[in-house]
Amino acid sequence: MAAVMSAMQASVAVNTGALSSVTSSANGRRVMGKSLSPPLVSRTGLTVRCQAGKDGLREAVDRNTKVDITREDVLRNMEQNESEKKSVFGTIPSSGAPYPRSEIERRPETGDNSLGSLFMFDGAAPETINGRLAAVGFVWALLSEKATGLGVWQQLFNPGAAGLVNFVAVVQIITFASIIPLLKGESPDSRRWGPFTARAERWNGRLAMIGFAALLIDEAIRGMPFLNGIH
Repeated sequence: MAAVMSAMQASVAVNTGALSSVTSSANGRRVMGKSLSPPLVSRTGLTVRCQAGKDGLREAVDRNTKVDITREDVLRNMEQNESEKKSVFGTIPSSGAPYPRSEIERRPETGDNSLGSLFMFDGAAPETINGRLAAVGFVWALLSEKATGLGVWQQLFNPGAAGLVNFVAVVQIITFASIIPLLKGESPDSRRWGPFTARAERWNGRLAMIGFAALLIDEAIRGMPFLNGIH
């Protein structure tokens, strides 16, 4: 669900840029190389209506899904949550250390949200993006096996496997849509809709990564597509 929210935000951001470009061009009296007179620009309410629609969509999404995470919330969690007092290697996070970093330093909402920081080992990007891609990849691999009869390894080395090309395109879209909110200082924890929470997504992503790895190992050992082996 967080992936869907991120994709919607990316779409709104792209539309915002497009509308700003149209508005700027209209104010400059030129659109698509054609001169526009001031009366024509003033008579059309398209920009105003689009602006209202864009803002309405953004407000509706934020109202139903946004969770504000403040500095005080993060500090309180660091104080109360035992898992935040030590890293997975048993090391206590310290301020200014490259790894492990304290939660307040690694969170996009309160810390450094540059690409370098986001893609560090304990950054917000790696697990978020890998989990989403693994979930999509696992389902995609099984559907492609069902449609073509080819296992994952066969699909990788089969020039005619157009589904692989489409999946590569989907990877770019999901990665781009996941990075945009992080760069704006918003982690997956900042969005929630009913049972669709960042915690649920993280566990689903972890299970999907394990499942996809198990799928590759199973097909490599048995030498046949996974679905063929369960008939």
